[in-house]
This record gives sequence, structure tokens and C-alpha cells, in this order.
Amino acid sequence: MEEFYPFFLIIFVGVFFSMVFRRMHFPWVVGLIFGGMIIGPHALNILEITPVAEFLGQIGLVFLMFMAGLETKFSNFRNFRGGLIWLSFINGAVPFAVGVSLAILFGYGWVVALLVGIIFISSSIAVVIPSLERFELIHTRLGQSVIMTTVLQDIASLVLLSLVLQSVSPVTKLPLYIFYPLVAGTLVLMRFLIPKVTVYLENAASQTKDLFQQQFRITFLILVGTVIAFELLGLHPITAGFFAGLILSDSITSTVLKDKIRTISYGVFIPFFFIIVGAQLNIGVLLESRGALLLAVAIVLGSILSKFLSGWIGAKIVGFNTDQSLLFAITSIPQLSTTLAVAFTALSLGLLDQKLVTAMITLSVVTVIVSPTLMNLLGKRIKESIPAN
Repeated sequence: MEEFYPFFLIIFVGVFFSMVFRRMHFPWVVGLIFGGMIIGPHALNILEITPVAEFLGQIGLVFLMFMAGLETKFSNFRNFRGGLIWLSFINGAVPFAVGVSLAILFGYGWVVALLVGIIFISSSIAVVIPSLERFELIHTRLGQSVIMTTVLQDIASLVLLSLVLQSVSPVTKLPLYIFYPLVAGTLVLMRFLIPKVTVYLENAASQTKDLFQQQFRITFLILVGTVIAFELLGLHPITAGFFAGLILSDSITSTVLKDKIRTISYGVFIPFFFIIVGAQLNIGVLLESRGALLLAVAIVLGSILSKFLSGWIGAKIVGFNTDQSLLFAITSIPQLSTTLAVAFTALSLGLLDQKLVTAMITLSVVTVIVSPTLMNLLGKRIKESIPAN
């Protein structure tokens, strides 16, 4: 019975704080992290991080990355222009270099420095899509460029993360020159087989009344099975979850089914992850020493400035005008899903200390507020300067 208390408490925090922060016009994610911090061991200490709570947080993390993969369609890459490859490279390489340099400057080793650089590469399309839709920019050349470059940068960051994790905490004994071609081959094979398996199972299930949401359960089964398959190969669950979503992205065409998946993901599982992240956030660490606070400020400013400047310069190089480049730069600022996923994973493996993880969570909170705010301030003017496709 005592295990139900943390379960209820996390659900309550998810509902209450997301409602309060939405009324205050703050992103709901910030409310979940703040709520977790309030009830966590470093504040009111009414939530104990039990194995059950940790497991729920891990499930939420896998679903977070699954949804990121699900929003990424292979078919979108067919129209990908060569110029955007350079844009993705510039907007990823510069922040990577800045992140690595900052970590080295603050006395961290190369493994930690690489992890910080990887985190700086990632962005969060989920934060900027609502603003792109609001100002009717999502189907313009600029809007599609924002989406595609963000997707490529997130994929690059996850591949690099996998390389680092395999070097410090190997799951497979296979040499890397065999391991990654095997993963790639498995991805292609699953991309071919899973849609056929899905259709077969759905046709078999359609012969009876779908009282128990059979189509949804089949999708859920394939998700978990795909994650397990990639884990058995040696991929970390966050990478496996992303690849599972990527495989199913073009297979799930039903809007109703997508809504069901989105509901259970963002309505149940993903909030658990953000609340557990908040519960592990110790703001007091930043006040314990001058160096810790300076680290957090350097991480936040380093990420924002490097992403903004590299995004603006890259967009100008590939032919966008000043306002369009400004929009692209703003949309590259937010760091959420991949940032927290990498930080949370590295903390659990003992690769990042509490100071650096706290700085990363602070980075996520600041950037998911700054980017949409700037977009809302400049959106109308930018919309008028961008012709529709």
C-alpha cells in the first residue's frame, strides 16, 4: 500500500503544477520540474525516490524519446536540401566546441567534456512547434528547415552519446566497427518488417470487436519489443526509444491512434520523468560555492549564445534573410528532451556530478522560457517577412 503514496503524489504534482504554470503562461514542463523540486528530498522531502519511482521515471524517459522519434518521419528526409546539412553542421559543431571547452575550463575530464558538448548539440523542436504553428510558419521553407536541422542534430547527439557510453560503460563486447553496422542493419530490417507485422496483427484483431483497444496495445507491444531488441544489441534505452519511434513514425497513420499514444505518453508517463528530474534537482548546490554558481551561469550563457550565433550565421550562409536567420537562431536555443535525457542518464551512471546536472536542468528551464517568449515577441514581424511555399 505504501507504494501507492509516491505514485499518487507524482500524479497530483503533475496535474496541479502544470495547471498553475499554464495559468502563469509558463511552459508546463517547467511546472513539472519545479513541482518535483518542491516535493523532493532537497526541499519538503515528502517524496522518497523509491525503486518504483525510479522505474516510472525511466519509463517516462523512454516514452519521451519515443515521442521525439515518432515526430521524425523518414519520408521528410527525401526533400532534404544539401544546404541544410551545412546549416545542421554549423549549428551543432559550434555549440559542441563551446560545451567541450567550458567543461575543460572548469576542470572536468574529457569524458564529461564530451557529454557536455553532446548536450549542447541537441535542441527541442517540441518547444518551438507551437509558435511555428501559431504564426503559420511550419510549412514554409524556414519552418521545415528548423524542423529538419533540429532532428538531424538530435540524431547526431544520440549517436555521439552512444559512442561515449560504449567507451566508458560498454554493454556489448562486439567491436564498434561491427556493432554500429549491426545496429544500422537492424534498424533497416525493422523499418521493413514492423509495418508488415503491424498490418497483419491489426487485420487479425479487426475480426472481433475492439473492446480492449487492440490496435493501441499492438503499437505499445511493438514499442516495448523494439526497445528491448535494441537494448539487447547494446544501445541505451533512450537511444532505443528514439529509434523505436523513428521506425514506427511512417507506419502509424491513424490520427486517432496517434492521439491515444500522445495522451498516454504526455498524460501519464512523461510527466513522471520530469517530476523525478525535478526531485533530484538541488538548487542549494549552486549556492554552496562561487564556482558552482559560475558554472551554471557559464553553461546557460554558453549554450544560448553559441546556439543563437551559430544558428544566425548558418542561416545567413544558406541564403535566409536577416529576419529569417533571426527566427532560426531563436528556435535553436531551447534544450529540453535530449538535454535532460542525457543529463539524467549520465547522472545515473556516475559520469556527471550534481553541480553539472543542476546546471543542465537550469539550462533547460531557462531556454524553454526564453525561446518561445522571443518568438512570440517577434513572430508577427517575421511572419510578414516570410513568403509561404
